[in-house]
Order: sequence, then structure tokens, then C-alpha cells
Amino acid sequence: MLIAADKFKGSLTAVQVATRVTAGLRRVVPDLDVEALPVADGGDGTVDAAVAAGFQRREVRVAGPLGQEVTATFALRGDTAVVEMAEASGLQRLPAGVFAPLTASTYGSGELLRAALDAGARTIVFGVGGSATTDGGAGMLSALGARFLDEEGEPPVPGGGGLARLAGADLSGLDPRLSSVDLVLASDVDNPLTGPKGAPAVYGPQKGASPDDVETLDAALAHYAQVLQGAIGPRAVEYAVAPGAGAAGGLGYGALVLGARFRPGIEVMLDVLGFAPALARASLVITGEGSLDEQTLHGKAPAGVAAAARAAGKEVVAVCGRLALPPEALGRAGIRRAYPLTETEPDLATCLSDAGPILERVAERIARDFLV
Repeated sequence: MLIAADKFKGSLTAVQVATRVTAGLRRVVPDLDVEALPVADGGDGTVDAAVAAGFQRREVRVAGPLGQEVTATFALRGDTAVVEMAEASGLQRLPAGVFAPLTASTYGSGELLRAALDAGARTIVFGVGGSATTDGGAGMLSALGARFLDEEGEPPVPGGGGLARLAGADLSGLDPRLSSVDLVLASDVDNPLTGPKGAPAVYGPQKGASPDDVETLDAALAHYAQVLQGAIGPRAVEYAVAPGAGAAGGLGYGALVLGARFRPGIEVMLDVLGFAPALARASLVITGEGSLDEQTLHGKAPAGVAAAARAAGKEVVAVCGRLALPPEALGRAGIRRAYPLTETEPDLATCLSDAGPILERVAERIARDFLV
């Protein structure tokens, strides 16, 4: 049995999901051979998944989204680093109930990338998701040596709102090591930078942006791309409409400016975590995440796991907190059957507070259905 599930957000980490499922399975089949490979799609939890797969956890002090110093982590194995932008610039780094859609900065994410370079990384998987920011990656680029100036020749205030006053950009001071690194932008979204499907319009409200803020940020990011055109030429406009540019409040755009190549987050992480050899050893795969819904089908971890397993001729079942997909949609995704916690415990609040024990009972059902 191979357990390759993502976290149940707000309840269980991916590692805890694997531990609980293993415990439930072995209550029914005590000598069952189980392999756990916690997965992530580039969002929060990506570093934890890499550490569980054998990467070394590294800690570094960086700027949080509001400029406060925080301890962030990245993962390193050999010359490959896994960097998670949410560690430095995620919503999790804001005080409870506080949003800063116009002023939150990705400067700390740039510091995390620099720390990975300092550690000797030659390949950097840059997982983006869960951001508090909508600054187009300007803060990140600044931390890596870019200079941005307003009409008075001063650096603009941090955050996406300040980009409206941007007058010039100089990227000649970017860390030269970036030119020899394979930087992979790992994301589960393919939105452009601006417009109706852009970062401010689609994701700004999740970060506290009002309709007026969304309009302000969209115009500021469009202006930012125009200013960068003066620094790097037509590529600045091409990157703005490229898939992934709108990821993490436009941080994806900044990564593309650095020369990153975009890949769906779960595909990258399955490669990095060594999923293929683990899959070859498995007879049944258990995947899952907190909510199996329409979003799952668009690049989330369970869909990626199921697609890879189906290509290898392996059967897949899923565990989840709640299920919002009909059987036919699951089947098209390559998932034979899904087991939501709510089937075992109808009360949603109890599912959230006691997810671990309930998941063990769900795993017992899977063992009886497929192994006995």
C-alpha cells in the first residue's frame, strides 16, 4: 500500500494523514506492508513533504509580509532545494484577522531563495501558494538585487499598491548565481498577472482586497509590467500573460522574470519526492486532501497522484474530510472510490476537531473493502 496524500488543511498535516491511515489499515491487516509518501502541490506544506521524503530542513530568519522578522524553513537534499514562499510571505505569517492586500511584500521570499543559493542549491523548486501578497514579486526581486525607484528616485513603499508610483527598474544587480540555477516555478494555478482572470481579480479578495483594492492592484501590476519592459524588453509583457504569472499574487511573474520555468506543482513534487519508484512497488494507492471538490480536478495533489497511478495501471482510492464530487467525476480523475470523514462522522465540527481518530476508522473500512 502506498499512501500519497496531501494535508487536511486546518486538521492534519500530510505526515499525520499518512500516520493515521497506516494505523487504521494495520488494525485490520497487522502485517500489511505500507509505504508513506506525503505529498504537496507547491502550496503550504511543500517543505514538510520534502523533509518527510528525506530532505534536510534548514531554518533562516527573513522578513515576513509586513516586514517583521520571522523564522522560515526550506528543504535541501544534495544540490536540490525546495523553497515554499508561504514560509516567508504567506497568509499564515499575518496576525490573526489582519490582511494587508496593498502593502504585504514578498521580500522575505527573495531572502529564502538567496539562502538556498548560499546553501549550494543548483536546482530550486519554488512552491508558490497561500500568499498574503499581491506585489508581482517586486519584493522578491528587490531582495535578490533588483532596484525599483519611484518618480522621486526613492524605492516605492512595499506591496502591490506602491507599484502604481513606479518610474524605473534596474535588474543589473540581480544575484549572478541565478543565471546558473534551474529555477522551477511549482504552482497549481495558471492565471495571468492581470485582467479578469489575473492575480488581483481572482485571488485578491481572499487576501482582504476590497473591489477598489482589486482595481488599484490590477492597474499597479499592469504598470509594473510596463516599467519592467524598459528593463528587459518585450519579455516583460510576454511573461505577464504566461501561465503561472498570477500565482501567489503575481510572485509567479517575478519568478518568470528571473528565468524560472513553470510546471504544475504536483508534477514537480512527485518527481522530487521519488513517487515513481514508490508507485512501482505499490499494489494500491491511497491519496487525498481535506476537501475533494472541483478545485481538486485542476492541478491539486490527489488529481496528480491519481493521474500518475492510472498511467502505471495502479488502482487509487481517496480519503478526504468532505466529498463534493460525484462518482463519475472521481472516475474520470482515476479515483475508484472516495472515503470522506463525513460518512463516518456526519458532524463537520467533530470531523475537524477529531480528524485523526475518524481517519483511522475510515482506513479500517478501506482495508476491509480492498484487503480482506
